[in-house]
Amino acid sequence: MRGFLKLKTTKFQYTDGAKNLSRVSPDTWTHDQSLLDRSGYEEIQLALFGDYTSNVKLYPAWHEYLRKHQPPTLVVWGKNDPFFNLKNIDGFRRDLKAVEVHLLDGKHFALEEYTDEIAAHIKNFFAKHKLR
Repeated sequence: MRGFLKLKTTKFQYTDGAKNLSRVSPDTWTHDQSLLDRSGYEEIQLALFGDYTSNVKLYPAWHEYLRKHQPPTLVVWGKNDPFFNLKNIDGFRRDLKAVEVHLLDGKHFALEEYTDEIAAHIKNFFAKHKLR
């Protein structure tokens, strides 16, 4: 898991699957890496990786909440994400009546590449559902 904390992997998270790398600033992964490289942070991140199963164990409770309360939900997803694949969206579509899904030809950090498009989806979703 220590490899996930190295510059090569940090950069990969921002660039792998990107369609327009000119829209992804090197500042993103450089800044993230500078934070990961701080003293003591490797141990913190490794502990989070080791505890990820506690997160997964909560998925059924989260989906029960969604089924019960039916919150209007916006999902904007980079379809080339190497960590979360498109099958992960099925649960939202199954459990929610008011779900709006937008798949972008992006990667894990799709916001870096599709800032304007995602902002427009958020603005339209909030206006449609009268959310503030």
